[in-house]
Amino acid sequence: MRYDFQSIEKKWQAYWNEHQTFLTKETVDKPKYYVLDMFPYPSGSGLHVGHLEGYTATDIISRYKRSRGHNVLHPMGWDAFGLPAEQFAIKTGTHPKVITEKNVSSFKDTLMRMGFSYDWNREINTTDPGYYAWTQWIFLQLLDRGLAYTSEIDVNWCEELKTVLANEEVAEKVADGHTVVRKPLRQWVLKITAYAERLLSDLDLVDWPESVKQMQRNWIGRSEGVEIDFQLPCHKTSLKVYTTRPDTLFGATYLVISPEHPMAEKLATAEHLIEVKNYIEQAKRKTELERTGLQKEKTGVFTGSFAVNPANGQALPVWISDFVLTSYGTGAIMSVPAHDGRDWEFAKKFNLPIVEVIKSPHDVEEAVFEEKGSVCINSSNDDISLDGLPFETSFGVMADWLEKKGTGKRTVNYKLRDWIFSRQRYWGEPIPVKYYEDGTLRPESDLPLTLPDIEAYEPTTTGESPLANISEWLYGTDENGSFRRETNTMPQWAGSCWYYLRFIDPGNTEKPVDPEKEQYWMNVDLYVGGAEHAVLHLLYARFWHKVLYDLGVVSTKEPFQKLFNQGMILGEDNEKMSKSRGNVIPADQVLGSYGADAVRLYEMFLGPLEQVKPWNTNGIEGVSRFLSRVWRLIYPEPGSVADLNEAPLTEHLTRTMHKAVKKITDHTEQLKFNTAISEMMVFVNELHKSGSRNRTAVETLLLLLSPYAPHICEELWEAIGHDTSITEENWPLFDPALAADNEVTIAVQVNGKLRGTVTAPAGSPKNILLDSARKEESVRKFLDGMSIIKEVVVPDRLVNFVVKPG
Repeated sequence: MRYDFQSIEKKWQAYWNEHQTFLTKETVDKPKYYVLDMFPYPSGSGLHVGHLEGYTATDIISRYKRSRGHNVLHPMGWDAFGLPAEQFAIKTGTHPKVITEKNVSSFKDTLMRMGFSYDWNREINTTDPGYYAWTQWIFLQLLDRGLAYTSEIDVNWCEELKTVLANEEVAEKVADGHTVVRKPLRQWVLKITAYAERLLSDLDLVDWPESVKQMQRNWIGRSEGVEIDFQLPCHKTSLKVYTTRPDTLFGATYLVISPEHPMAEKLATAEHLIEVKNYIEQAKRKTELERTGLQKEKTGVFTGSFAVNPANGQALPVWISDFVLTSYGTGAIMSVPAHDGRDWEFAKKFNLPIVEVIKSPHDVEEAVFEEKGSVCINSSNDDISLDGLPFETSFGVMADWLEKKGTGKRTVNYKLRDWIFSRQRYWGEPIPVKYYEDGTLRPESDLPLTLPDIEAYEPTTTGESPLANISEWLYGTDENGSFRRETNTMPQWAGSCWYYLRFIDPGNTEKPVDPEKEQYWMNVDLYVGGAEHAVLHLLYARFWHKVLYDLGVVSTKEPFQKLFNQGMILGEDNEKMSKSRGNVIPADQVLGSYGADAVRLYEMFLGPLEQVKPWNTNGIEGVSRFLSRVWRLIYPEPGSVADLNEAPLTEHLTRTMHKAVKKITDHTEQLKFNTAISEMMVFVNELHKSGSRNRTAVETLLLLLSPYAPHICEELWEAIGHDTSITEENWPLFDPALAADNEVTIAVQVNGKLRGTVTAPAGSPKNILLDSARKEESVRKFLDGMSIIKEVVVPDRLVNFVVKPG
């Protein structure tokens, strides 16, 4: 019998489906393990081989944990609302629901062909009214707690897509060739800033890559500073400025406000008003990315007004520049050009004063902003002197003085902005609120508020979503009077903010999740997905989770205990896979040529899971040959099953087997799948070399391999006489004594440089290791004629001789 992967894989996929092999069990007498993929958006282009990497990793872990006695929750669903389906509907007239269902079917077929052990009974879809009823319910809880509000704000408006983009989405859309401008619109906004401190501090509770934690910290952007009031004598008011460096106040020579600052036009004197208005208009046509780039040439306009520096009474010109954003701090900054590169460029361009107030301990041509050993200079008046003080002291001295004078106060600030939650499109969750003629706003009482069927998907000319054109859905009357529904829909992020909870209890019609089930399964033990979600999805999901924690819906402070970011798989040209490059390798194409087990193994064998690596179709041939070698252990001749026996193993093969179990166990636990596969290859080679067909050894191999290549292992398990699935078997155990290396290689150094190696029994005493090292020929020539000052021995690892001539 040859290894016919196509028929074998279909056979066992049908078996698993018929027997509900991967149905999630919730018996509390077993430990739980919740492993989750970042669920996909079902695009029309289907899955390519890069998408399969993370899904394969989580499936290996799921199968492994089941064999170690865990109840495993390993679900899959679809993040199916989104702009691409709506854009396709605009072009073709096909309803987004039809497109989405077709794409979901294609994705699911590919995932099932891969043999992933998902519990498909828990499948969810964010476009299902039964699901988004609870997304809407969560929104209403946010509204009830004052965490959702409407505001007329400047937003990132995409001209081509006719919708608002989150700040985090702008760069991607601009890179794709879209035009993004700033435009004032009434928007729903979620007050994520109310949770900024907890979003920061609770990062210490989770096992995440430090790089992801740092990205979130930077995005939240906590800083401690002082808000300073600069008087505007001609306007009989003041301008509030936030700074993290109040100690440099004596060096402030001008102020800059953002073009959106509410005082921008008011501060413009008659002779500067037209120029100021023109500049403000130009700024509206730029994205934040364009405005704040460090390489961007600095632009600005003088308002004609002056403010008073509270430290020295000097008049400071007030300028407007688009590098200042209203969204951070107060939308106004004090500029200290001697100690800030951006301020220095601006001052040089517009011929503004530069005053040095920090002195470096070194002789440097350029003035410094912050350097160890730097002290304040030129910073004193009749009430206060900072001269000679380092930053650690001068910050507090100046902050105290400003607070005492009543012209400043200590403040904690965040770069994080509230989350703009409105989208001007059809294919999203309707926001469940109604506006009444008396000016009141009330929540929908009957959820879900479903989307109406429509035929035209273009946004309106006023910027509202297509829902504004559906009068029979838009207007109504109830016991509170006549109303008009909200026409904005939620962003795609909404459905993915809480889906991990719905997988726990997908059929519940009374609650988003049953409390007892939530307490058993949460939090997610392993969450695997791309690093591109480090800020957006993960931050938003954590925010919603904390709100649900405060509501008593969930019992954990954080949703995802361990996060792992798989590295990207590149095309064979070493570039990111994309249709425009023509280098996409469709998953179905490779599955048809090599089968699921070979694809699974190759995806994991390419290299460390976290690293970026290129696909090489030739490389999968080697993995396919390895599976054929495993097959021939059971079928050495076509149609002939090997006669497995209980003949004793040699000591070498016994140790090889126990070492394999230990190393594969350790590497699987650590997600080091490539090295685990290497160990399996070593074990298979030893079995072939020895000619042994010992039943224990062969069964051990199949049990170790089955999470990685489940179809072939099921088939061979059956072939050697078992009438139950290999998924019901326990993971093999090892004897630590037999798994230990009986010989080790010792590095031998002379004065810290490697001069040779010696082999010795593991655990050899110091004198034996030193004697062996001295006798090694490649080492001895570096010891001849030298005096040994010191001998360093690290057991089982290293010997180092410290020598000198004589």
